[in-house]
Amino acid sequence: MRRTRIGAGAALVAGALAVTGLALAPAALAVTPATATITADCGSFGGGEATLTATQDGTSATITVNSSAITAPIALGEDSISSTLTLVKASGGTTTFTATENPAMAAGDPVQVGPLPGTVASGDSLEAFGGSLQMTVFGITITCTATEPQSPGPFVFD
Repeated sequence: MRRTRIGAGAALVAGALAVTGLALAPAALAVTPATATITADCGSFGGGEATLTATQDGTSATITVNSSAITAPIALGEDSISSTLTLVKASGGTTTFTATENPAMAAGDPVQVGPLPGTVASGDSLEAFGGSLQMTVFGITITCTATEPQSPGPFVFD
């Protein structure tokens, strides 16, 4: 009988500690939506649908851009595309995400840049429409712009 009481008491203490730990643990930050789709116009370099994937860790955020509609014109080495993604803030102004970060791509491969890091504040609502993606490859700058608002909507950061 005594072992049962000790065992039950230990279980209650462990449960209470677990609940306290959960209550004191920092809340995980999340951006919603995690992915959004845009239609991009890259001038003479083409255009089409692209997917933006966002992540957040406190005030740090990253965005990766993938597009099977926009392809590499030639083989490109890893980290050979210098990219700046500019998103429009709902509250006014812009936020930029910049890096030289991309996987190696063969000619004709879908273009991927990122993750591009940037700084966000809690409550920031960022939209690709009205902003741009500038990619510099071998000294040639390619500017892509969204032709309509992103779907399902702007990125909202916690």
